[in-house]
Amino acid sequence: MAKKKVKYYVVWQGNRPGIYDSWEECEQQIRGVAGAKFKSYESRTLAEQAFRVGPDISAGISNKATDDTILSIDERGITVVKDNADPTVPRPELDALAVDAACSGNPGVMEYQGVYVASRTQLFHFKAPVGTNNIGEFLAIVHGLAFLKKHNMKQVLYSDSVNAINWVRAKRCRTKLPLNEQTAQLFDVIRRAEAWLCNNSYTTEIRKWDTEHWGEIPADFNRK
Repeated sequence: MAKKKVKYYVVWQGNRPGIYDSWEECEQQIRGVAGAKFKSYESRTLAEQAFRVGPDISAGISNKATDDTILSIDERGITVVKDNADPTVPRPELDALAVDAACSGNPGVMEYQGVYVASRTQLFHFKAPVGTNNIGEFLAIVHGLAFLKKHNMKQVLYSDSVNAINWVRAKRCRTKLPLNEQTAQLFDVIRRAEAWLCNNSYTTEIRKWDTEHWGEIPADFNRK
């Protein structure tokens, strides 16, 4: 007889939120609860990730994925870790937020996004008609910090931009983009981002994404 596959049940909203090893235990927590939120996973690691990030963000985490498939190539050809990754190099955190920006021309149409690393689920996105890549990278990190703090999330935040990380630590966007009629709205966003950095504390660890060993950051727009 084939061995029954173990499932792990995440209950976000129920009598006692948590992770359960059987449907019977899970059912006890959701029976009679209006708006109960729960989901099953075939990996304890995935269940723990999903429980930490909550039901909305966890929607992008496959309930049948394994730790190995999370590290595989996605439909856009983006990898979390290169196939020929050096085994001596530490791998990235999967339960993390990654941000990146893209610009059509520099300056040009600029956009950035934040992505949950394990599932590559987009968590936020912003687009401006005129901007630079460095501005986008800076705003992406600040948006990510504010997002994690708002949702009381403790994930690491990855960026592949050294300049943007330094600007965030200095609490100032050191762009040379001129302020004019076209860029006035973007500069208002920049001022609000700088004000957030000055008026808020955060515990999020900002790390540089190791592109050399891990491949493109999961938030990459894949336009190279």
